[in-house]
Amino acid sequence: IQAAWNLKTRALTEMVYVDEIDMDQEGIAEMILDENAIAQVARPGTSLKLPGTSQGGGPSPAVRPVTQSGRPITGFVRPSTQSGRPSTMEQAIRTPRTALTARPITSASGGFVRLGTASMLTNPDGPFINLSRLNLTKYAQKPKLAKALFEYIFHHENDVKNALDLAALATEHAQFKDWWWKVQIGKCYYRLGLYREAEKQFKSALKQQDMVDTFLYLAKVYLRLDQPVTALNLFKQGLERFPGEVTLICGIARIYEEMNNISTAAEYYKDVLKQDNTHVEAIACIGSNHFYSDQPEIALRFYRRLLQMGVYNCQLFNNLGLCCFYAQQYDMTLSSFERALFLAENEEETADVWYNLGHVAVGIGDLNLAYQCFKLTLVNNNDYAEAYNNLAVLEMRKGHTEQARALLQTASSLAPHMYEPHFNVAILSEKVGDLQRSYTAAQKSEEAFPGHVDTQQLIKQLKEHFAML
Repeated sequence: IQAAWNLKTRALTEMVYVDEIDMDQEGIAEMILDENAIAQVARPGTSLKLPGTSQGGGPSPAVRPVTQSGRPITGFVRPSTQSGRPSTMEQAIRTPRTALTARPITSASGGFVRLGTASMLTNPDGPFINLSRLNLTKYAQKPKLAKALFEYIFHHENDVKNALDLAALATEHAQFKDWWWKVQIGKCYYRLGLYREAEKQFKSALKQQDMVDTFLYLAKVYLRLDQPVTALNLFKQGLERFPGEVTLICGIARIYEEMNNISTAAEYYKDVLKQDNTHVEAIACIGSNHFYSDQPEIALRFYRRLLQMGVYNCQLFNNLGLCCFYAQQYDMTLSSFERALFLAENEEETADVWYNLGHVAVGIGDLNLAYQCFKLTLVNNNDYAEAYNNLAVLEMRKGHTEQARALLQTASSLAPHMYEPHFNVAILSEKVGDLQRSYTAAQKSEEAFPGHVDTQQLIKQLKEHFAML
C-alpha cells in the first residue's frame, strides 16, 4: 500500500444532491424486501454517510481540510476509501480489471493487498488456463488442487462467477466442514454485492475457526452496509480472541477517524504503535493529527521517524517541508520541497507541492511568488479548487474584481463542500452592492461549515439590510 500524506487534498467522488422523490407502493415494498438497503436517515453517530462534526472534538474545517463527504482528510491513502476511487465514469470504465496490467489498489484481501505472481501471467500463445473448458466438479474433489485453482480464478482472472461455482462444489464435497471454503464463498458474495449472504458465510466460518482475516472481511461487509458501530463491536470481539492484533486495532482507529472522532482514533493509533512501532499508517495519521492540532514540532518528529524507516517519497518530503515551515525551521523548508518536486511521480503530486509552496510564499509576504506558485499548481492540475480560491484572493488584493469573481465561481463549482469560495463570493458581492448574490453565497458557506462565525455575522448584517429595505 502506498502511503500518501498530502496535507491538502480533495476527495475524488462527486456528491449528488437528490430532491424528494415520490415513491409508489412498489418502490416502498422493494425497499422493505431489499436486505442490502441502507437507512435513509440514520441515528447520529451510527452512520458513515453523515458522520457529524463535533463527536470527538476534532479540528474544524477552518483548520483541517475535509473531503466532499464531510470527513477530515486522513494521513494515509487506503484501499476501499473514496480517495482511491475513479473520479469519473469514463475513468472507471478504463480501469483495468485483471492482474495483467497495473491495477489500482483494491480490496481483494482482508489484511494485505495480494500481489500477482509472475508465474501466472498469460502466455503469448494463449491463456494460462482456459476456464471455459474446466470440469469444476472434478477439480472440486481434489482439495489441494481446488484451493490453488480458486486463488488463480479469483485473484488473477477476476472471474467471480466461476470462482463461486468452484467454491460451492468444493465446500459441498467437504460436507460444509471446511471454514476456508466458506470464507471464499463470502468473498465472492461480497464482490457480487450480496452483502447479507456474505455475512452469513463469514459468521459460519468464524463458528468453525477463529481467524483474523475473517474478522476483517466481516467488518468490511458491515462498513459497506453503513453499520460502523456493528463493525466496531466485531473488532473488539476479535481483540478478545486475538489480543494485541495490529490489523484489528488499526481497523477500529480507521472507523473512528471516518466518524470524525479524531481523538479516539489517535488513541487507537498509539495502541497500534505499542504493538508495532514501524506501522507506517499509524505514524502518518498521528503526525497529520498533530500538524492540524497546531503542533508542527511534534508532527515533524513522526515524519522524521518515517524517513528513518526508509519511506522516501514525494508526500513525505512535502509534509516535512510544511512542518519545518510552521515550526520555524526555515533552513530545511525549501530543500524539503525541492526534494518533493524531484520525487513527484505525477502531475497531481507536483500540483500539491506547488500549492504548499504558495502557502509558504504567502507566509513570508512574497505575494508575487505566491501568485506564480498557484499558477503552476493549475498548470499541473486544472481542477485544483483551493488554488483557484487563493488566486482569487490575490486578484482581489490587486483590485481585479471580475477576475476574482470568475476564479471563485470556478472554485465553488469544483468543490461545493468547501466553505471558503462561497464565503469569499459573499464578501466580494457585498462590497460591490450585490446583496442578493451575497446572501445566497453566505447561505452556501453556512451549509458547508455551520460553525463559521464570520459567515454568521455576514448573514446577520445582510438580514438587517433587507429589513431596512
